[in-house]
Amino acid sequence: MGQRKTPAAQRDKTETKRTKHKTENIEPLRLVTSQQTPVTSPGRSATSRLTALALLGKSTHGVRCSVFSGGFYLGVVLAESKDTPGVMHAIKCIDKKALKGKEDSLENEIKVLRRLKHPNIVQLLETYEDKNKVYLVMELVTGGELFDRIVEKGSYTEKDASDLIRQILEAVDYMHSQGVVHRDLKPENLLYYCPEEESKIMISDFGLSKMEDSGIMATACGTPGYVAPEVLAQKPYGKAVDVWSIGVIAYILLCGYPPFYDESDANLFAQILKGEFEFDSPYWDEISDSAKDFIRHLICVDVDRRYTCRQALAHPWISGNTASDKNIHGSVSEQLKKNFAKTKWRVAATASPSLVLGHFLLLHFGLPFLMVLRSVSRNV
Repeated sequence: MGQRKTPAAQRDKTETKRTKHKTENIEPLRLVTSQQTPVTSPGRSATSRLTALALLGKSTHGVRCSVFSGGFYLGVVLAESKDTPGVMHAIKCIDKKALKGKEDSLENEIKVLRRLKHPNIVQLLETYEDKNKVYLVMELVTGGELFDRIVEKGSYTEKDASDLIRQILEAVDYMHSQGVVHRDLKPENLLYYCPEEESKIMISDFGLSKMEDSGIMATACGTPGYVAPEVLAQKPYGKAVDVWSIGVIAYILLCGYPPFYDESDANLFAQILKGEFEFDSPYWDEISDSAKDFIRHLICVDVDRRYTCRQALAHPWISGNTASDKNIHGSVSEQLKKNFAKTKWRVAATASPSLVLGHFLLLHFGLPFLMVLRSVSRNV
């Protein structure tokens, strides 16, 4: 097997700067009943990737809240329940005016979150709205992002990676049993519940999720590098796209770099369509054959042969004792720091993943670009 040069870095996320925010704009919140769904939408707002920042103000409905401005979204703030003092929640604050015309996206996200209740899925607790804003009261997670925690660890093994993937598979298997496809599983959407060493992992950001009973899925959406080949091929797709993404995440957890990489989006997507990846030396020399076999069954172009979550959970690398306990922290953390630097990645901060996919489809499949953009904006 030939040795390839691992990608030196660029991360598919926009790093949000932590800045101080004014506190003058503190407003009371109006409770939205369980029968109502706010007719507003954040699309795939960056609020999904922010960290709760402040505890300010107080509303008349038992939730303390402060609202601060920042672009087309308002951000995320801390909230404390009046009924259970000391229990903190996160509130996603969404600007109605800036997001007018994208109501269906938020309605879909709220419906999905209300359907899902699992210990490894960030919970939607309540929804509020006032004249200008919608507020989603969410379960607060404080443990940080997946890759950051791995880099900070002193020891990290295959067994650690196996346990992480098991938790993700269990949550996604539950999600699929409820008829929900996430469609944007990636490390940035995997958060630790708390700072403790034994913290569980949580799946977040359901802005691109889809309920199977709401129609056929064919929209080119997701994040470059994690998107399944059938999505790029503009074929109808289903739950299997999430399994592919989990396979990509598992690959990265064991070596610190992605299975598919190229500076050119066209070449990157061509690799994905063919399912071309390798277990490069020396990075994979200490990784078990069982781990490699597991990954091959998830990163499989043939949807009919690709594992389901249930099948993946039954694989010996997850359910047995085949995961190695050798410390691979040094190699993995070094590659993570090189390839997933927070300050840059292939996709410019202003370019959404869906726009990148749309551009690729225009160039290689001859689809009208505007048609692709309309489809993406409807989040079908």
